[in-house]
Amino acid sequence: MSDYLVIVESPAKAKTIERYLGKKYKVKASMGHIRDLPKSQMGVDIDNGYEPKYITIRGKGPVIKELKTAAKKAKKVFLAADPDREGEAIAWHLAHMLELDIDSDCRVVFNEITKDAIRESFEHPRAINMHLVDAQQARRVLDRLVGYNISPLLWKKVKKGLSAGRVQSVALRLIIDREKEIKEFQPEEYWSIQAEFIKQNEAFTAFFYGMDGQRMDLKNEGEVKAVLQRIKGHSFKVQSVTRKERKRNPVPPFTTSSLQQEAARKLNFRTKKTMMLAQQLYEGIDLGSEGTVGLITYMRTDSTRVSATAQNEALSYIEVSFGKEYIAQEKRKEKKNNNAQDAHEAIRPTSVFRDPNSVKPYLSRDQYRLYKLIWERFVASQMAPALLDTMSVDLENEGVIFRASGSKVKFAGFMKVYVEGTDDQTDEQNHLLPELEEEETVIGKDIEPKQHFTQPPPRYTEARLVKTLEELGIGRPSTYAPTLDTIQKRNYVTLENKRFVPTELGEIIIELMLEFFPEILDVEFTAKMEKSLDEIEEGKVDWVEVIDEFYRGFEKSLQIAEKEMKEVEIKDEPAGIDCEECGSPMVYKMGRFGKFVACSNFPACRHTKPILKEIGVKCPQCHEGNIVERSSKKKRLFYGCDRFPDCDFMSWDKPLSRSCPKCKGLLVEKKLKKGMQVQCIKCDYEEEPQS
Repeated sequence: MSDYLVIVESPAKAKTIERYLGKKYKVKASMGHIRDLPKSQMGVDIDNGYEPKYITIRGKGPVIKELKTAAKKAKKVFLAADPDREGEAIAWHLAHMLELDIDSDCRVVFNEITKDAIRESFEHPRAINMHLVDAQQARRVLDRLVGYNISPLLWKKVKKGLSAGRVQSVALRLIIDREKEIKEFQPEEYWSIQAEFIKQNEAFTAFFYGMDGQRMDLKNEGEVKAVLQRIKGHSFKVQSVTRKERKRNPVPPFTTSSLQQEAARKLNFRTKKTMMLAQQLYEGIDLGSEGTVGLITYMRTDSTRVSATAQNEALSYIEVSFGKEYIAQEKRKEKKNNNAQDAHEAIRPTSVFRDPNSVKPYLSRDQYRLYKLIWERFVASQMAPALLDTMSVDLENEGVIFRASGSKVKFAGFMKVYVEGTDDQTDEQNHLLPELEEEETVIGKDIEPKQHFTQPPPRYTEARLVKTLEELGIGRPSTYAPTLDTIQKRNYVTLENKRFVPTELGEIIIELMLEFFPEILDVEFTAKMEKSLDEIEEGKVDWVEVIDEFYRGFEKSLQIAEKEMKEVEIKDEPAGIDCEECGSPMVYKMGRFGKFVACSNFPACRHTKPILKEIGVKCPQCHEGNIVERSSKKKRLFYGCDRFPDCDFMSWDKPLSRSCPKCKGLLVEKKLKKGMQVQCIKCDYEEEPQS
């Protein structure tokens, strides 16, 4: 018989913790939540203070029976679920099921699964925090009221299997609004002039800056010609030289959101995958003779705060590994997001002395890559700033000014370990200029004007969308992965080249939601609701009042929608071919795994066939067919006309629906080593590459 029973969520976490607590403790896993709202009904008693009707989750009977038996044998039960709203709710449900006093010191929380942190937490158990529980209940009830009221309406008016949620609907609206911006975008012409300059056989590049001391933008070819005509000869005088030392500070350690974004940029991980791997690193990895150890702190956090112990450990490591000059000399102020919850530290390694190479043999390839990213980001955050020597030079000929900029790393500082990625392509290399002094002469050659057109805003990648949701205060970082997963599963969006593209179904849903439930899609309203949930957690407001205030207006919208929302018939689009079995026309249908072609004579004829995916572009050759994705014998993707063999158009590069702003020819998206570039197949028009 064990003296104490400890209950956590997962077996991996249980295994790690049991090592640290000794023989008197038995650690068991609840396997996540044990109670939830029923799936078959609303499960919220609206007339009785929005009381949730919790039931035991199907299949959890044996687990609960085992926990009850173990609890009866133990002197004391500790509930050690994760240190957040969800974890507090799991602990509360367990206390209810096991008949524990929620006001007793039955709850233990820890930010990292290490020996010291575990033992420290068990020395300071506390009561269950009902403010945290109420915040989780409020979110659950709120989402249930929205989902279980709007979804059946969509089933009735559009088609079965659809859903609408608070956060997912706003995320979908952002994607659709961005698509509209792209379609309505009118490119504007602008020009640049690039020149190569020579000083004693050293070449460097400069760009046209302006004339007669004034900055000037070039809007058309006429303005370019006027500039070039003014230049006389090849000699340019160095008008001014500006030298500066620039300090570059490291970025703070990861929050959940910044980890999701950086893992997408640098490791090409989907949000869901990042969170799954982070969970594994947090719960514990078997490190051979060292046993099972939690390698990172809790991975659901909005805070960039770091404990003094972890900071001191990092500073010791930096001094030994790089030298004293690499240690950050001044304490950096933590930048606080107004929406951030400061309950936990930032995501960091539990010990900086477990460097990535030392644990690599025990990790999968992806676990190692994510751990390395977290470790490097944390170590860099505690290092000295980088120092860059920058130089800006203005070169003048008859009042025409070209400007050259250069920089070199004077002291690498944190950049020795880690440099943050960006959503846009940037060149981190040094741009060196030769030593130049005012009044000296350099020779200009290869003065090349270039035409450009402004580009539409890019479609959202997962990283961009997560960043936007966080900036707008929509949802919480822990909700982003399931949100992005849902809108794809419902076929509201598809991923093309790792960017979200809305489907016709997604656009129909948002149109209906905007007409009947505009508040649900209103960014400010949704952000305000998130703030209310935070205030519930802080004990400032009552959760029932928050829900009631929302539901009073929502109920009126529901009643109007029930009466006035018209049925939307998603007509089967003709496929342009006849059924091989009965001769009836074939139509496009939407199934669980996307579009397919089926006989219109269903159910008399059940013939179906897969379809070639359309990309929404008319064939530029025959102007009758549509461009579709095809696959070569070697499984390489290419694009061709669906009227083949009558039309033999094909392209290895993906055609785009918008035409070239220069010659109205076909634009294609060409894959480069780093990212994509839009080019015209007729003229020399091309856009800046996108990473």
